[in-house]
Amino acid sequence: MNQIIIHVDMDAFYASVEIRDNPALKGKPLIIGSLPQERGVVATCSYEARKYGVHSAMNIKEAYRLCPQGVYMHPNFDKYRTVSNQLHAIWNTYATASEYIALDEAYLDVTESAGDWEHACEFARNIKKRTLDELGLTCSVGVAYSKTAAKTASEEKKPDGYFEIPTAEDFISLIIDRDVRVLYTVGEKTAEKLNRAGILTVRDIQERQEEIIRTFGKQGQWMVQQAFGIDDRRVSPYKPEDAKSISREMTFQEDVDDYGFIADALLLLAISVERRAERVSLYGEGVTLKITYSDMKSITRSKIIPSTRSAVTIYEEAVRLLEQVQRKAVRLVGVGIYHLTGEYGRQLRFDDFMPEVKEQQEEKTRYALETLGRRYGLDFAGNLDKIFHGETLYRTIEYMRKHRP
Repeated sequence: MNQIIIHVDMDAFYASVEIRDNPALKGKPLIIGSLPQERGVVATCSYEARKYGVHSAMNIKEAYRLCPQGVYMHPNFDKYRTVSNQLHAIWNTYATASEYIALDEAYLDVTESAGDWEHACEFARNIKKRTLDELGLTCSVGVAYSKTAAKTASEEKKPDGYFEIPTAEDFISLIIDRDVRVLYTVGEKTAEKLNRAGILTVRDIQERQEEIIRTFGKQGQWMVQQAFGIDDRRVSPYKPEDAKSISREMTFQEDVDDYGFIADALLLLAISVERRAERVSLYGEGVTLKITYSDMKSITRSKIIPSTRSAVTIYEEAVRLLEQVQRKAVRLVGVGIYHLTGEYGRQLRFDDFMPEVKEQQEEKTRYALETLGRRYGLDFAGNLDKIFHGETLYRTIEYMRKHRP
């Protein structure tokens, strides 16, 4: 039996959750991300804001220029994760395999659970109904024979849309005379390169496939396959160990040239990385430091280390890397671990046999936090759980930046 895949994509997810929880925001151009006076970008925005040209990843200053009357809010990721888990619970009812692309988007394999096309379409309509009835949110849903076609289908009638693409012939008929950007593998730069060669539509890709493969290599082969509706990829459930790294970064609202303060910020970021790694039971065999300077030049430094997720170890290695970089004003700093391994996929270390070593690491982290707290007049011990949730961490580091001794 051929695959049957449902693609679900929430409509302006963060904004929709905020509007659901505060109906006074309904009908207003709501922009979630940084505030206009801050550095940063738009995370998402309501459809009312999009009418002004605002879109995700846009610089927040440009968004404010286009839409000064908008309502600007910081994102509440803890809330969105909670809602995302509720969505997944609904979606998983229908799927034998689920591949989550983000908090608000997923591919669902319903080939076996539905059994046939009619039941799959019934599943898709039920997903839309239950998402609205149980969570008060709308989503756009596509049902198709492949992942590419299912994503295209969900985009076809957005927002609050529903669309079916049963076969490759239906897919080709739908997109053949559309702009090459309809293929999700064709980004802005690729489209520009294609356009310069006179390749404007999917039909052009079909007719000039050999030229495209010569020019773009493997990407070109995949592009041509998509243009002919060929996609046999399976829905692949995400596993934490598939991640390449776990990291946390911070963009300062003003450039910072005090590297002592940057080291202090690294401690909090390292603890956040440790907590994320603990949640998914992963360790890292390397530490990375990322710096973006005020001139927007970014550098990354890394070091292989014995397997760890200890915050104090991550912090100490990151500070050593920090000592080696060029000292000029910094806009962004980040720290992470890579070469991830699971509980059973790593080599045993000395501290696996000596629990007191782990206790010493935890004690060193506590001592470092207490020292940091005294330096900035903060009570980390009493507010630790809150500090490492989303926006609060950013506010804490910004407070430290403004009040550094």
